[in-house]
Amino acid sequence: MVRDMKVLSAMIRSRYREGASIAVVARELGVSKSTVRHHVPLQERRDAAAAARQRHRNRAETPYEQALRAQVVRLYGSGMPQQRVAATLGISVEAVVARLEPSQRRSKQEAARLSVEQQGDLLPQEEIIARYAQGATMTELGRFYGVHPSTIRRRIPDDLIRSRSRGRTPKSRPRTGPGRVLVDEEVHRRYAAGESAYALAREFGVSVHAIRARIPDADWRGRTPGKTAVPPPRPAKPRPGGVRMVLVLSDEEVLARYRAGQSATAIGRAAGVDCRTILRRIPESERRSHLQARQLYRPAPDVGADTIRVLRARGLTWDAVAAEVGLSVKTVRARA
Repeated sequence: MVRDMKVLSAMIRSRYREGASIAVVARELGVSKSTVRHHVPLQERRDAAAAARQRHRNRAETPYEQALRAQVVRLYGSGMPQQRVAATLGISVEAVVARLEPSQRRSKQEAARLSVEQQGDLLPQEEIIARYAQGATMTELGRFYGVHPSTIRRRIPDDLIRSRSRGRTPKSRPRTGPGRVLVDEEVHRRYAAGESAYALAREFGVSVHAIRARIPDADWRGRTPGKTAVPPPRPAKPRPGGVRMVLVLSDEEVLARYRAGQSATAIGRAAGVDCRTILRRIPESERRSHLQARQLYRPAPDVGADTIRVLRARGLTWDAVAAEVGLSVKTVRARA
C-alpha cells in the first residue's frame, strides 16, 4: 500500500484516466472506493460515467449485440428458463436478464408452470403406461419419477385407468365372502373347544358381536348381553359425622358467647374445635353476615384529627398513636 498521499493521488488519477473503474483502482492500490472518489475530481467522474453510457449505447447497436439479444428473446420466449438460455449461449444469467425487456420476463407463477410442463414432457409415457398396467399405482409412479400423481394421471389413457376397488391392494386379513362362509355350527364348536371370540372374529373377518350372536347364552363365557353385573352390596360403615361431638361448652353457652360478640373462631379456640363446628351449633337466624362481623370485630373508634394531633404533640410515633386509638397507621395518617 502506498504511504505517500501525493504519490497515491497521482496513481489513482492516472489509472482512472486510463479507463479503469473505481472498483478496479481501489482493488489494485489496496484502498477503499471512497478514497478513490476523493482523489478523482467530480467532473472527471461525471465525464467517465457519460462516456460509459455512450459506449453501452454504441455496443447495443452493433450487429453482434442485436443478434445476441434476438437469440436471448427467442430462446426465452420458447419456454426455456434463464439458466438454460445462459448455458446455451455461454453468457451469464445477469446478461440474459439485461437483454430482456420487463414486459418479456415471466412471473414466478408462469415460470413454475412451464417448469412442471417441461418436466412432464420429459417423462417416458410408454414406460409409465407399462408400469401402471403391471399394477403400480399413480402415487408410486409419481414418487418414482419425482412428479405429482396428477401428472402421471394425465399420461395414462382413460380406458386403462383402474377403478378404486380394482386398484386397491388386497389386505392380509381374510374377509368373509363366497369362499369363506360364517357357519354357526363351526363357530359354536370352535368356541366351545376353547378359542376366543376375538380370535374367531379375526379369522372370519367379522366383528366380535357377529361371533357373539352365534353362540348361545348358556355357553358364552363372558357377560350376558343386556344384563349389567351388579356388584355385591358393601357393608355400611358408620359415618364419622353421624355422632355429635361433645364439646367442653354447651350449645347454650356457645350461643350466649356468640350473641355477646365473640367470633366463631374465638369460641372454637376456647373449646378446642374448628370454627365450623361452632357455626353448626348456631341457628341460621342468629349468624352474622360478613358486613356485620366486620363492623363488630373491627370497630372504627370515633377518633378525630384533634385527638391524633394531641398524641403526636406528646412525641408519640404513628405506630404508637395507632396502638393508642385502636386504628391502623394508614387510618391514623388519613384522619390527621
